[in-house]
Amino acid sequence: MQSIPTEAEWGIFERSGVFLLAATSIACLLSEFYGFCPMRLFTLAIFAPALLILTIWSALDFQKERHLAPAVLLGAVAGILAAISYDLFRLPFVFSRAWGLDHVVPPLNLFRVFPAFGAMILGQAYPQPAYSLSAQLLGWAYHFSNGLTFGIMYMALIRRPTTRNWPWAIVMAVGFEIGMLATPYTKAFGIPLTSTFVWVTLSAHLIFGVVLGLACQRMWPRFAALRRHVLS
Repeated sequence: MQSIPTEAEWGIFERSGVFLLAATSIACLLSEFYGFCPMRLFTLAIFAPALLILTIWSALDFQKERHLAPAVLLGAVAGILAAISYDLFRLPFVFSRAWGLDHVVPPLNLFRVFPAFGAMILGQAYPQPAYSLSAQLLGWAYHFSNGLTFGIMYMALIRRPTTRNWPWAIVMAVGFEIGMLATPYTKAFGIPLTSTFVWVTLSAHLIFGVVLGLACQRMWPRFAALRRHVLS
């Protein structure tokens, strides 16, 4: 029977490599904003290969006595759960008028950027009056790839989630959003940078961080023991 790997075997060099590979997801968007590289080219030439490398690396590590594979898998799962929670929180704002909530919930078109992400990856102009189905689907996929990779980056930063360090997920999530607000993000998509928009989006990222941190902390024992059950 295989033993659970020790914390020391999830080392700084591995964590740095995993973090950088996962960070290529959000780097796609930043490279477009600052004119370093079109998002379409960055996605095809850098992000997609980086994700493939990370997947192969994790699969190979699964056969060894290390924490890299379960940490990457846990970060990905927790990141998706956090992204879903993030979007659920924003639904009342997006559908405020349709649901008759506009007298208590300010209407905000918070999902408008997702199809624009798809258009950017397809090399199309943005924003557009109406986006193709392919842009819609690709944009939402990219949105969830950011959630997934943020979870992996968080696990690479903290190494092992515990009761004491899970709040760092909140710091990371809110810090990333504050950083994004300082980029051309809102200007590029024609989003008015109002106080309402700022507090809603920061609150959404706060929820993302809470779900990410708690999910990683509570699910880690099962993921750390996953190899033992599969290989035994």
